[in-house]
Parts: sequence; structure tokens; C-alpha cells
Amino acid sequence: MMLAKKTVYGTVAIDGLYGPTETVILADDSADPALCAADLLAQAEHDPMASALMVTTSTTLSKKVSREVEKQLKSLERQQIARESIKTRGGIAVVDTLEEAIDLVNHYAPEHLCLMVEDAWNYVGQIRHAGGIFLGESSPEAIGDYTAGPSHVMPTGGSAHFGSPLGVEDFVKSTSLVALNEAALNRVGPAASIIARAEGLTAHVQAVEKRLHRNKSR
Repeated sequence: MMLAKKTVYGTVAIDGLYGPTETVILADDSADPALCAADLLAQAEHDPMASALMVTTSTTLSKKVSREVEKQLKSLERQQIARESIKTRGGIAVVDTLEEAIDLVNHYAPEHLCLMVEDAWNYVGQIRHAGGIFLGESSPEAIGDYTAGPSHVMPTGGSAHFGSPLGVEDFVKSTSLVALNEAALNRVGPAASIIARAEGLTAHVQAVEKRLHRNKSR
């Protein structure tokens, strides 16, 4: 589907270029390792190219999650796909502080971010780049796939640095209206004339300044 979109992009409008999918779990030592592993695998089973990552401040948690991932893999119908994703695109990073973890998250700008930390709401304001944020153990990203409510077509590949989840406004075509009265033209016209002159576009300059001169003569 993505290759088809790329082929027609620029000829027709498309919603965007999305994928492969990605999840980052930000966890402290309060997180349940079994739930962290389940969320990582829920991401990994999508596609061998899916990225299931965890950033944590707890070495103990990282080891428990790794064991849980291996244990839970055995029960999956899409075990081969999930295993390939975990092997090639998965990982756990252990850092010293939550501040460092948040810096990594903002740099990566994940499609999905799961905050598996105590008082998760306290950290939402520090997350600058993520397609969607899932707060606490009762808000798994898998719920976002189906029934949580907001659009689950989200920016991937770092595009959360500048992009947002797909919304109704992406399907709305708008037309700009410019309707200045003489007073407004007198305020913004001189700046437009200066910029046009700097670009060497003297017809633009004349189109503006003829109107400004006419307004002055009235």
C-alpha cells in the first residue's frame, strides 16, 4: 500500500506515508515486567520491520522483561514474525534517570509512547515528540489500535517531530481569502514592496506601490 501511495503522491492527494510501526515503552521500577513484555510483543507481531523498544531506569526490570518476552513469544500465533521483529528491530536501553529517558524519547519521536511509570501524568508535559501517548498500565497501545477513540494513524519514522495523527482536517480542502481595505493595505503594503524589491520582482513592487500611491492621493 505504501509503495502505491508513493507512486501517485503529487498526482493525487494521499493521507500520508506511514510505517513501519513503532512503540517505545518508558518504564521505571514500578512497571510490571509481564505487561511491558506483552506490549512489546503486541507491537512486534505486526510486522518483521516493526520496532518494539523500551527505555528504563531499572536494570532489574530490563532483565525480567527480556525473560518475559521469551516466555510469552512461545504462545503467539505470529511467533515467527514477532521474534524476527524483536531480534532485528527491538531492544531495551537502560539509563540513569527518567530525564535521560525522556530526552531519548523526544529524540526518537516514536509513533506510540507507553508511559509505564509512577504518576505518569506528571511527565506528559515533558514529551514533545510522540504520535500518541498511552498513560499507565490500564492504557495499552493495543487498545489504541481498536477502541480507545482517537485516530490510530500516527506519524512514524521520526515524523512526530513535526507531524500529528491523521484527523478529519486532513481530508478537508480549504481556500484562502484575502480581502484588504485601504487601511489594511496601507499597513502591510510597504513591507510587501520592500520584500519584492529585494527579490528583484519590480512588477510586484509596482502592483503594490501603484495602489499605495493611489490611496495617498485620495
